[in-house]
Amino acid sequence: MNKQKSKLYAARLQNVLSYIEHNLDEELTVDQLCSIANFSKFHFHRQFADYIGITVARYVLLLRLKQASYRIAFDESVKIIDIALNAGFETPESFTRAFKNAVGKSPSAFRKNPDWEAWHKVFDFRLPERNNKVQVDIINFESTFIAVKEHLGPVDNLNNTVGQFIAWRKATGLSPTNTSRTFGIAYDNPDTTEPSKFRFDIAGEVKNDIPENAHGIIMKIIPYGRCAVVRHLGSHNRLGESIYPLYQEWLPNSGEELRDFPLYFHYLNLLPDIAEADLVTDIYLPLK
Repeated sequence: MNKQKSKLYAARLQNVLSYIEHNLDEELTVDQLCSIANFSKFHFHRQFADYIGITVARYVLLLRLKQASYRIAFDESVKIIDIALNAGFETPESFTRAFKNAVGKSPSAFRKNPDWEAWHKVFDFRLPERNNKVQVDIINFESTFIAVKEHLGPVDNLNNTVGQFIAWRKATGLSPTNTSRTFGIAYDNPDTTEPSKFRFDIAGEVKNDIPENAHGIIMKIIPYGRCAVVRHLGSHNRLGESIYPLYQEWLPNSGEELRDFPLYFHYLNLLPDIAEADLVTDIYLPLK
């Protein structure tokens, strides 16, 4: 297959992936997906499996279970039976069976003690990287006090730290998500850092001092300064597709120099309240 035709096929299959991601709550038929890809259904299944590494039915199932797992782990106020029905399963039993077969734990056991490292292996899809064209704006970021839960260790375990921060946030009400911004501060690049040394802060904006607490939450500050900002749409797992163009293409041609503060993220909406495909994240690159 020549390069031009290969790009065309990739674009058509990316359209299918995007449609699936944005319509997980709807019935997804093979006829629909073939129409979006403009492929014959005699060839669609093979082409999809060659591109992603699993069948389209398996991919849809895993995406639905992945979305459900966020609600199971991070929102204990929602009953598992309701999560099962919202995920498109006809019965809680069929959901429990599918979840356990994929994740290795029942939904209730995962809620009590999620194994995020094993979870990442299940949902590590072979997704070809998208070539994002980034729109860069320069802004002045005002200094902001933040409550921080520090993470040190493999990025696959980061959700454990996120869960602890969410628990503190809900227990204290000191950084409510409806009025306080949520940030992530990336001290290291997980692609180039030894897993045991990867550092990341999950943080929420605060207006008052933070009392001593059992969750290990401390106060820090994001300082005032100029930043290049790029908006990323979609899964946090794909943030690199917006970060690398910022570093590799925009920065060398911008005439700007980096300031001594890490790259950080402002999460404009959050899992599990929103579908992963609908996440919106602003990426801040501190400049002198």
